[in-house]
Amino acid sequence: MYKNTRGRPGAVLAAASVAQFLFAMDMALMNVALPDLRASLGFSPVDLSWVVHAYALTFGGFLLLGGRLCDLYGRRRLFVSGLAAFALFSLLGGLAQAPWQLVAARAGQGAAAAAAAPAALALITTTFPQGRERVRALGVWSAMNAAGGALGVLAGGVLTEYAGWRWVMLVNLPIVAAALALVPAGVTADARDGRRERLDVLGAVLATGGTGLLVFGVVRTDVAGWASPATLGTLAAAAALLAGFAVAEARTASPLVRLGLLRSRWTAGANVIVFLAAAGQFAAFYFVSLYMQEVLGMGAAATGAAFLPFTVGVVAGTVVATRVGAARSPRAALLPGTLLAAAGLGWFSLIGPDGGFAADVLGPSVLTSVGLGLVLAPVAAAATTGVAPHEAGTASGLLNSSRQLGGCVGLAALATVAARHTADPASPASVADGYATGLAVGAVLFLVAAAVALTLPSTRRPERPIRQNGQNSAGFRTQKRDKSTT
Repeated sequence: MYKNTRGRPGAVLAAASVAQFLFAMDMALMNVALPDLRASLGFSPVDLSWVVHAYALTFGGFLLLGGRLCDLYGRRRLFVSGLAAFALFSLLGGLAQAPWQLVAARAGQGAAAAAAAPAALALITTTFPQGRERVRALGVWSAMNAAGGALGVLAGGVLTEYAGWRWVMLVNLPIVAAALALVPAGVTADARDGRRERLDVLGAVLATGGTGLLVFGVVRTDVAGWASPATLGTLAAAAALLAGFAVAEARTASPLVRLGLLRSRWTAGANVIVFLAAAGQFAAFYFVSLYMQEVLGMGAAATGAAFLPFTVGVVAGTVVATRVGAARSPRAALLPGTLLAAAGLGWFSLIGPDGGFAADVLGPSVLTSVGLGLVLAPVAAAATTGVAPHEAGTASGLLNSSRQLGGCVGLAALATVAARHTADPASPASVADGYATGLAVGAVLFLVAAAVALTLPSTRRPERPIRQNGQNSAGFRTQKRDKSTT
């Protein structure tokens, strides 16, 4: 086991934030470039979706494993190696000459991000002590995360239109270089803390297989459909593997994910909230982007530029959340944030074929983005409240996994809802009606997230740590097992 040696907080925060900006931006960049790379590499309409799905499959599937590897082998080591691998696969993708080469590069990017992303968040939570300092650091990290997603749409449109789709992959290289350049300045190597634990191989296989099959089953519903035997069989197999994972984790002395983490109202509630919020957020980006291009007739670059106010709103919400969270419980920002985002998506659901940018996009974008800004940092703070340093990587991987799975499942489900409410795909009015329905469901998801936020403690004081298998949450031996829950 490794413990963090803190290092220079400014360098740690800068490196982790740049990395998170990269991962968020990369997910948005590729969507805008799909039409151009299809023509360039000769993708079939069915195979084109794998440019997106391959990344989602490996990223979502390996996050839990990546988080645990951070705790076992060192956060800096996983951070640096993950970023280096991400740069390598970005280069290979930018040089791809055949569809399979690009899909393989995207799968490699996802696996590399699954190692580096939880390491980045764990570096922050182990460097900045719980309370005001951590809340402020997570505010910066969250703002960079949101900025990457929103600016990724703009950059994707500009790069595709003026430089070509290959630069959508190659632009990652200088960003990785910037993040890695910050590591020697203050991200110190982790030191062993005396405990020797082995990787839970069975848990890793079951967790990776279960989450991977879950993502695979969901993302392929655009081809197979939700009620098809292939989808139902895949989701059933995923459920069986994840159930086996829960059983295995309860019986091993060194689990991949200690189930006691999920007994905490902070950790469990934060993961449910981020799952629901990601489902609504991913769907909103998808539907609004298509609405501007297919119904309002905006170009790719103009559509990307239209998301800039969204970035400003998220940053503004994050600043407010940081100030509120520094003095009060994360719930104080999570509750109004989820309600504001629900109101914003409800406003989005009023879109129509004769709409305009100011009333149908700009107004609800500001409301939704401020709400998301109020959610992003506090939910990360809540997920790591009371978590011992030697489990920071696991908790970070769990939160990232919930966000990724929420985005995949939510987008696929809401896209199906929108398609079923689109009577005529050739009619702008019918298309707008379908998107409006999907956005309305997204608003409901944020209302459910608000209800979950109400269950969180109203004070900043963490609950009593869970003791399990003769150890408390800090890893020290106890005389007897304490079955108190959080």
